[in-house]
Amino acid sequence: MPIGIEAINAYVGRLSIPVRAMFAGRGLALDRFENLMMDEKSVNLPCEDAVTNAVNAAKPLIDALPGAERERIELLIVGTESGVDFGKPLSTYVHEYLGLPARCRSFEVKHACYGGTAALQSAGAIISASPISGARALVIAADAPSKAARGSYWEPSEGAGAVAMLVGRDPRVLDIDVGASGFHTYEVMDTARPSTDADLVDSDLSLMAYLSCVEACFEHYRERVSGADVRHTFDYLAFHTPFGGMVKGAHRALLRSQLRLPPERVDEDFARRVAPSLAYPRQVGNLFSAALYLALCSLIENADFATAHRVGLFSYGSGCASEFYSGVVSPHARRSTGAGPARSVRDALAERQVISVAEYDALNNPDLRAFGVRTATFDPGDYEPFFGKLFAGHGLLVLGRIDNYHREYRWT
Repeated sequence: MPIGIEAINAYVGRLSIPVRAMFAGRGLALDRFENLMMDEKSVNLPCEDAVTNAVNAAKPLIDALPGAERERIELLIVGTESGVDFGKPLSTYVHEYLGLPARCRSFEVKHACYGGTAALQSAGAIISASPISGARALVIAADAPSKAARGSYWEPSEGAGAVAMLVGRDPRVLDIDVGASGFHTYEVMDTARPSTDADLVDSDLSLMAYLSCVEACFEHYRERVSGADVRHTFDYLAFHTPFGGMVKGAHRALLRSQLRLPPERVDEDFARRVAPSLAYPRQVGNLFSAALYLALCSLIENADFATAHRVGLFSYGSGCASEFYSGVVSPHARRSTGAGPARSVRDALAERQVISVAEYDALNNPDLRAFGVRTATFDPGDYEPFFGKLFAGHGLLVLGRIDNYHREYRWT
């Protein structure tokens, strides 16, 4: 029985900032800019957090379902590394503001950037086992950057947003090859968020872990899928995308280890099979647990799927866990990508307003929305002229206040 993604949508924020301008504004060395392979990054207002990003990604998918089909959503999983409580999961807030049925499993999973894949694979297994015809799961990968990256080389790459996926037995977007997975894990301190004001990043160690995992995962995939070949089995490839340069390095390492191809052949393969997946990450930045699935949205909307094609997907989360799996994208996938047939992820990107570094610094106050905040009020007047133009009347969820740690949201 098929299982996979029936519909997918990304919330990519309403503001963006040019990455080159951030390098200049922070006094960062421009010789490191090109390797990012980024043009812009999405920015949240202080009244946005991982919950609002999750809900704003998922709401168009839920609104498109007839009432009876909404009632068949029996599982909600949110993958995130931006939780707001040690015990209460993001999924409780998401469940409430999406109006999902009470007869619904709900939980949050965390494993750095692997959280979205952990959520998707868990949902696929649970829904496959459900005796209810038409049972579905809602999987959301949602994050928001912390303040700790400010002034670092990581700050220009850290985006904001979420990707929501409806998972069921009519996988019009991605029909997952059940059992076709290779995975690899070991303990490594490449990145961590040990407190609200600390982001630990060992860039070199993270790159080495990522590269070793992609090779190990594919070797495991080959053991489990007889005859699998990195060049011929997959029409396209999508990778966890902290930034495009990391993906390009991983693709090169994988092809060299498997095929011993010369550099020019590797570059040709990258342009044909991988580059379409980077179009949107170039404009949004690292979405952490959602990074692979923004790349999947980008691939579907920018590559040729006139016929069905098999895609190989690599997921990595610091710490670490990783997985290489595959699935088939149908010719109808584009109709189920974005906020409906009339509004693609590309359209949402085009609607964002570009801001300056000075405007970014004036707006960007993650302290207000951070984990452990006891009391705060979010006044839309503090975010003008952007709030009135980009949020008011658009039916988006924003954070209204925090009262004794309880987060209260409202619709614009």
